[in-house]
Amino acid sequence: MPSSDDRPGAIRILHVSPCYAPAWSAGGLTESVYQSTRELARQGAWVRVLTTDADGADRRLEKQAMRDFERADGLEVRYCGRIARQSVSPALAAALPQLVRWADVIHLHSAYSFPVIPTIVAARVFDKPLVWAPHGALQRWRGSRRTRLKSIWESICLAIAPRRLVLHVTSEEEARESAGRLGAVATAVIANGVTIPANLRRVPPSGTLRLLFIGRLDPKKGVDNLLAACRRLGDRGRVNYSLTVAGSGSPAYEQELRQRACELALGPRLAMAGDVRGESKLRVFENADIVIVPSHTENFAIVVAEALAHGVPVIASTGTPWRDVEKVGCGLWVANDPASIADAIERMSAMPLGEMSAKGRQWMTDRYSWERSARELLRCYAGLLAPAASVPIAVAESPTRSAQ
Repeated sequence: MPSSDDRPGAIRILHVSPCYAPAWSAGGLTESVYQSTRELARQGAWVRVLTTDADGADRRLEKQAMRDFERADGLEVRYCGRIARQSVSPALAAALPQLVRWADVIHLHSAYSFPVIPTIVAARVFDKPLVWAPHGALQRWRGSRRTRLKSIWESICLAIAPRRLVLHVTSEEEARESAGRLGAVATAVIANGVTIPANLRRVPPSGTLRLLFIGRLDPKKGVDNLLAACRRLGDRGRVNYSLTVAGSGSPAYEQELRQRACELALGPRLAMAGDVRGESKLRVFENADIVIVPSHTENFAIVVAEALAHGVPVIASTGTPWRDVEKVGCGLWVANDPASIADAIERMSAMPLGEMSAKGRQWMTDRYSWERSARELLRCYAGLLAPAASVPIAVAESPTRSAQ
């Protein structure tokens, strides 16, 4: 790698990411990079991925798991060994020059991980256009940590950036919140896609309103507010509910959530399901009546799209870009404090969830696909490579525009 290829003239794209499939513990970042690179290859691009063997803060991917993805779906993946937390990998930095020289365009993922500065430097040294996808990391909320250090890091990145740079964001909200951090950098708003299941086997309602949170367990996700909202529901006694929390995070934070659930006396109404993948993930969607996404901030919140694609109405917080769930008629968009979440659950319990399910699934089918997202990315790359062309500001469909 790089190797010979039978696609002469195809655009050569190098994706650099701190993690890649099957490092699913990273949540939306892994899913987004994995699906995007597969679809770009399907559409004829010559795609290489440079990543690490990181699978969360303290785990590494197993060798066989990486082999299953190294040469699949028409692309090649190079996993470099990580020597410290997250994605510190001298091997990745050493591999960059050869691969950057090979590529026509570099697509960098994440904002504050180890690969970021070496990739920016390499793009500048070899005068290669860079598309930088921070995956929401430039957005801030009141619980954001190390903001001063992050600001210094951003200043360094801007100072060493190549002359052709585009910031890739997935919603207008992310574009607005990121613009102030990086100044007048050209921005491409290109939404993620979602995989639409061909067949659903929805489990009929049982008389208990089945609530689901699914995703990475992190303070940013607002799960503590969801737990407090469920205590309010129990105190009011008007909705018979159960809550499944599917996902994992740091052991300390998982324990903190369990302790909080005990303090709130949620008892048998709450099930902590851990990570769910493949068929297990499909089953939890099929057994849910409402998916709740109470995040403080999200650039896209791919779980909203996944829930709707699986025919599950959603309650999404105003920290996500999904206000149009109300316009489409497949959910509610509310503040993520416990009272607002509890009120929204009560409101949804009296709504026609079956009709909402069909509307949400149709919206995802009509408006969101990885194929469409990849086409927009290819158009962005082409704009960067156009002779004597200025860097484009590409605005594609985002969750807040797509229902209009």
